[in-house]
Amino acid sequence: MAKRPTLDFLRTEAGAGALLIIASGVAVIAANSPFSPDYFSIVHAIVPVRVGAFSQVLTLAGWVKDGLMATFFLVVGMEIKFEVLRGELSSPRRLALPLMAAVGGMIVPALVFLAVNLQPDGFPAAWPVPTATDIAFALAGLAMVSRRLPSSLRVFLLTLAIADDLGAVGIIAVVFTRSPHLIELAGAATVLLGLVALSRWRRAPFALYGAGFLLLWAFTMQAGLSTSLAGVLAAFTVPIGSRRADQDSTLKTFMDALHPYVAYLVLPLFAFTAAGVSVAEMTMTTVISPLTLGIVLALVVGKPVGVFGFAFIAAVTRIGRRPAGVSWLQLLGVAMLCGAGFTMSLFLGALALPNSEVLAANQIRLAVIVGSALSVVAGASVLAFTAHSVEPRMEG
Repeated sequence: MAKRPTLDFLRTEAGAGALLIIASGVAVIAANSPFSPDYFSIVHAIVPVRVGAFSQVLTLAGWVKDGLMATFFLVVGMEIKFEVLRGELSSPRRLALPLMAAVGGMIVPALVFLAVNLQPDGFPAAWPVPTATDIAFALAGLAMVSRRLPSSLRVFLLTLAIADDLGAVGIIAVVFTRSPHLIELAGAATVLLGLVALSRWRRAPFALYGAGFLLLWAFTMQAGLSTSLAGVLAAFTVPIGSRRADQDSTLKTFMDALHPYVAYLVLPLFAFTAAGVSVAEMTMTTVISPLTLGIVLALVVGKPVGVFGFAFIAAVTRIGRRPAGVSWLQLLGVAMLCGAGFTMSLFLGALALPNSEVLAANQIRLAVIVGSALSVVAGASVLAFTAHSVEPRMEG
């Protein structure tokens, strides 16, 4: 089929969410157990890589964040392109409600966080952390109770999450891009132009796209830019191909091939290396600091208020339309699930803090884990309550 079935994607993401929960749980347990020194020695082990003119020295966690996670953003970029051109984001009427909900789900949490952190002991620079939604975590929460819920609710959450990912990429590009090294930046631009030219070759070998992505990633890293940009930019150059139902496009082939590896390997590995927070040296003062409370409140309160509030405004003003068969209470439950920032929030937190801010990094990890967990529990509980009043005929 020319269009990838949405429910296949949902099943993969829901399964990946369960694996993310396991990986993060193992990390937290390891970081607070007698094996804590071993865990942190592995995560912070120095790994130098030198290939020709390319030379970087990072920790294992750093390579996962700046190396493997670039593949995650490659898949995100292809997903965004596919949905904009062929999928849920291609219809302005379908797009309006989840798009406005995604915008509200970024603006309101940021304002909630800043309201708590605009004080002498606050950390306002971390405002992007609670703006993200982890699609795998959110869909895992929905999967717990989705058997008797309308499928349009799942599609709404997926569309909202894709729009949210696009917003996160924009934040990374605008907020976390430092002054680049011009020579390496020129190299990245040259490779990107080469990928654009390659997209004109209908039968280009897939290996050339892979080599181009690796070169773009290397130049981007050497230039001092976030490698997430390399993934998204490379994704936008992949051709989507024919609309014929019997032809799979290059973009769809790449997306379907990479997605399971990203969902079941890259993201759990990132969760394992990024979620290990040690509470041994934390005091009650640090636990209830503006940084920690700001993130938790932004995820648990700010996210649902922003998502639901902007969706309600879009519906009553007729800018958008509520998904078919979905009640306002069910929409509220999904809005609560959107507070599961987890992977993207941890990623944004790592970008927002200097390496020297160890205590602040631990506070962010703790807040993201607590806020995401509370959001999933609250959202799943509301949806479970509504599911009992939904007739079986609304399934699918």
